[in-house]
Amino acid sequence: MPIAAIRQHAELGAQSDEELVALARQGSESAVRVLIKRNNQRLFRVARAIVRNDAEAEDVVQETYVRAFTKLDAFRGESQLATWLTRIALNEALGRVRRRRPTAELAELDGAGHQGVIMFPTLSPPAADAELARSQMREFLERAVDDLPDAFRIVFILRDIEEMSTDETAKQLSLKPETVKTRLHRARRLMRAAVEKRLSATFSELFPFDGARCERMADRVIVRLRNPV
Repeated sequence: MPIAAIRQHAELGAQSDEELVALARQGSESAVRVLIKRNNQRLFRVARAIVRNDAEAEDVVQETYVRAFTKLDAFRGESQLATWLTRIALNEALGRVRRRRPTAELAELDGAGHQGVIMFPTLSPPAADAELARSQMREFLERAVDDLPDAFRIVFILRDIEEMSTDETAKQLSLKPETVKTRLHRARRLMRAAVEKRLSATFSELFPFDGARCERMADRVIVRLRNPV
């Protein structure tokens, strides 16, 4: 990319959505590209959560941008651009699902019969992969246990790992049963916090949509905008 183009892209990247929308309305492809890159991640995750297929989710995102940038006059700025784009993506994704299942509605995503956003595979992974996953989880849990305060760690190991009773643990450590219960409760809470922190970090990496993939999306949308059907 020429230095001038890089500089222009950097300058546009510092502008607000409102400023970029104004430029896009004037036909600025560079502004369109910046807006696409800003919203790719969210739109892909929204579409992917509904259609549950990477390729189709990309199609949904592409169609969302084409519809939005060919009808920018319909965007009055009453909500954030990201909110407007998200609603278009939701409607596009749900429309595709309805064509497969005519009764599909957005409310189904919260219904008891839906499998939900967090899903586990129904097929067993290859033995080597399963063993690696177990090994990584074991190492993570061991580190989490190691990070517990000394007084909590031993109670946790005796009660939850060695499965001793409260009274047995109290006797082993010369503690009152009430103290064992309190320390176990606190140890479990710390362990839960460690696991939730690990999962939160993992969630932020789900369904990535960046790099070359992000660039290709911008290229495809620009082509569609240059050659309207």
